[in-house]
Amino acid sequence: MIEASLKARTGGAQWFSEWVATFGLVAVILAGIRFEQKAIPWLVGLYITAAYWFTASTSFANPAVALARSLTNTFSGIRPFDLPGFVIAELLGAVSRLP
Repeated sequence: MIEASLKARTGGAQWFSEWVATFGLVAVILAGIRFEQKAIPWLVGLYITAAYWFTASTSFANPAVALARSLTNTFSGIRPFDLPGFVIAELLGAVSRLP
């Protein structure tokens, strides 16, 4: 069922947390590419699981996932109004880690 989220997620702490989550995810992927490509799927799964708990934003770390979570009214949802801040933080987190 598609239902716009009512969960408010906004502010500097949320956006910084999302930047950290995305930066870390890209770092994990790049390290996997460099050292052990076969490990990337489970490394990403472990990182996302951990980041869900260690970030204030519950680690969306992906604009497509953030958009999807704006369309579900659950605990991990995000109000559509708050979505642009997350997408910007994710894009900045991703490009901050690129060589």
